[in-house]
Amino acid sequence: MPIIAAIQMVSGPSVAENLAAAANLLAQAAAGGAQLAVLPENFALMGQRESDKLAVREIEGAGPIQTFLAEQAVRHRLWLVGGTIPLQTTADAARVRAACLLFDNQGRQVARYDKVHLFDVQVVGSAEHYAESATIAPGDRYVVTETPLGRLGLAVCYDLRFPEQFRTLVEQGMEIMALPAAFTAATGQAHWEILLRARAIENQCYLIAAAQSGRHASGRETYGDSLIIDPWGVILNRQPWGPGVVLAEFSRERLESVRRQFPVLQHRVPSVA
Repeated sequence: MPIIAAIQMVSGPSVAENLAAAANLLAQAAAGGAQLAVLPENFALMGQRESDKLAVREIEGAGPIQTFLAEQAVRHRLWLVGGTIPLQTTADAARVRAACLLFDNQGRQVARYDKVHLFDVQVVGSAEHYAESATIAPGDRYVVTETPLGRLGLAVCYDLRFPEQFRTLVEQGMEIMALPAAFTAATGQAHWEILLRARAIENQCYLIAAAQSGRHASGRETYGDSLIIDPWGVILNRQPWGPGVVLAEFSRERLESVRRQFPVLQHRVPSVA
């Protein structure tokens, strides 16, 4: 059966060092047989300040981070979800798009999803405050695309809290969900596993959650616990803390069996008010 992988990182303020770390982890994933790998949100940069991403933004189709992703996909002959990277937006010089790019095993970019839901919150029970919208412009569409394993949906971190997004993706044929993330330690402890398993169960899909994990240069602590979950909500493998690779088998037979024997998606009645 095909192998899928979630890559967990502790990214810092050096793009070069982060790319080197990602290369090492992707090599491990490929050695384990991975055909599809997902990098975490902000894999190439977790800066001292949120505005640091503006200095390394790229235009779509050109730049060292995108070149790295394409080269890694070719080198390891895998489909690669490039976490998120900062891409230029012509509409707003002070902000970027948090773009999740999918490369095929020939190094071609075949899909792009710009993070829709931005993390503008005061974390409950904490002094932590985040305002992603100050440096990120939101996307305006959801994305599902064909891969050799099945139809892959893309979402990012805070999107996890919006089940209507995942329902839209499954209505578009999503069978596998890739979710790069950088959940805070506080919100991860409270909700990470619960929400991931719920989204997999509700939509009867495989879910690959690739997370940041550890203490970053800014002082922020991310939760980690990268997971691969099957369509019945079973956790197939996980990496609780620190950098590492999570591998699991993808079974189309399992996916089709769950959807056939327990046809929740067919039983929806969306027209009832």
